Amino acid sequence: MKKLLVVAAAVTSLFAYADTYPSKPISIVVPFSAGGPTDRVARDLAEALRKPLGGVSILVDNAAGAGGSIGANKVAKATPDGYTLLLHHISMATMPTLVRNIPFKVETDFEYIGMVNDVPMTLIGRPSLPAKNYKELTTWIGQNKGKINLGNAGVGSASHLCGLMFQTALGVDMTTVPYKGTAPAMTDLIGGQIDFMCDQTTNTSTQIEAKKVQAYAVTTAKPLTTPALKDLPTLQDMGLKGFEVTIWHGLYAPKGTPADVVAKINAALKVALKDADFIKKQEGLGAVVVTDKRIEPAEHKKFVAAEIAKWSPILKAAGVYAD
Repeated sequence: MKKLLVVAAAVTSLFAYADTYPSKPISIVVPFSAGGPTDRVARDLAEALRKPLGGVSILVDNAAGAGGSIGANKVAKATPDGYTLLLHHISMATMPTLVRNIPFKVETDFEYIGMVNDVPMTLIGRPSLPAKNYKELTTWIGQNKGKINLGNAGVGSASHLCGLMFQTALGVDMTTVPYKGTAPAMTDLIGGQIDFMCDQTTNTSTQIEAKKVQAYAVTTAKPLTTPALKDLPTLQDMGLKGFEVTIWHGLYAPKGTPADVVAKINAALKVALKDADFIKKQEGLGAVVVTDKRIEPAEHKKFVAAEIAKWSPILKAAGVYAD
């Protein structure tokens, strides 16, 4: 009888907790420095989540380092009460391979809340490159094997991942030139020191519109509709079947966060993703707000598992690490 009373009391306490959540400020940990694309997404999302979560304060906590694993580990080890959340991007799928001795397990140490957005990518080249379209680019690549410089924003960056996948899809090895961020890589691309790179629309659209670089293709399954990119073919349409790379963001809580609290946050996320101001801000970043089934916790988790399976062999073959 005592055991039954203890269990009943615990269940009652759990539901009472869920009923009062949230009753204090929530922290969204961003595992990258302030001012970057993921930080901007987090701050926009925090604002959009306030109203559906009862007007509670939502703070952004930047905890950068080790390929995004420091911030992620901070959340994995946090009290599972719904007051410490994680906003992370595609690195959730690459950390298990990129980061040596990672101190947590991506698939089991978090409660998955839902996807937030997708950021498309574009394949761009230096302005002096002879190739004027994607077919001409593949011809040029075939004629210049061993002499091609492919830039990226650093090991584990979006441009690095896309570049690796592009080389794998073509079956061509290129000289990879890592930079400390997109800005110096873009400067050298415009100046002709490297031949081409693949990067997020958040970083490439302005340069494409200004005709400072040449654009060849997008990495999405379907063509994009934004003015600067609407005439570009997809790499799938150009013959690279199954080639799809987007830099997605998702929301997570520590493992063991009460199911009712996770459900509350997920419900608030669904409202936030329909907020007109949030959508407008994301479009300004070149991002597409998620509206499909990946907004559900279980579907988001399945998607991340599939992304891990996709990227792990590519990263292992390249022999790169982010530590």
